[in-house]
Amino acid sequence: MALYAISDLHLANAADKPMDIFGEKWLKHDEKIKENWTNKITENDMVLIAGDISWSMRSSDSKADLDWINSLPGKKIISKGNHDYWWGGISKLNSMYEDMKFIQNNFYTYEDYAICGSRGWILEGTDRFTEKDKKIFDRELIRLRLSLDKAKEAGYEKFIVMIHYPPLNDKGEPSAFTELFKEYGVEKVIYGHLHGPSLNTAFSGDFEGTEYIITSCDYLNFDPIKIL
Repeated sequence: MALYAISDLHLANAADKPMDIFGEKWLKHDEKIKENWTNKITENDMVLIAGDISWSMRSSDSKADLDWINSLPGKKIISKGNHDYWWGGISKLNSMYEDMKFIQNNFYTYEDYAICGSRGWILEGTDRFTEKDKKIFDRELIRLRLSLDKAKEAGYEKFIVMIHYPPLNDKGEPSAFTELFKEYGVEKVIYGHLHGPSLNTAFSGDFEGTEYIITSCDYLNFDPIKIL
């Protein structure tokens, strides 16, 4: 049983949102994801998907995209991205599929690891960071701590975090999120959100004892990366 990760699938089975407007690389990107996924991932594996799942605006429309993911091999753990406007109540989401679960103030497990997470948000100190952003940032920080605390209370000591937004800025500087990872001894963090030229500044590697892995699907050439 292996653990893989990918993010930013940007599926549009029920929406008119062709991704190739962002470049030829995105042409039929869902077919690329499916081919790469089915070539390497088995029913015994697990895949972490860190946000921006579907372009759908409503939960009823997103089901076509969620069903598409669910049809692929393996167990899936999904966290929220900034474009996931379809995301509804967590209890309802987690009742929809047997082998596909959603993270919000909770956690799931892979062997002796707790899989925790939150959406995250743009970082303090970013241009045009407003008071509204501050409220969302603080809320996401609380959600991540709740996720980690629940795992810790359940006896887990090894943590992997899924977060959509980059937890370090383009200069590789720390944030309240990286401080939280350090506090809990988080081993690995996967994140996405960045695309195109922004990927040139994406941090990947060790920072203060935590491994950061960028999983935007165009960065991975639409091929899930094995992380354990």
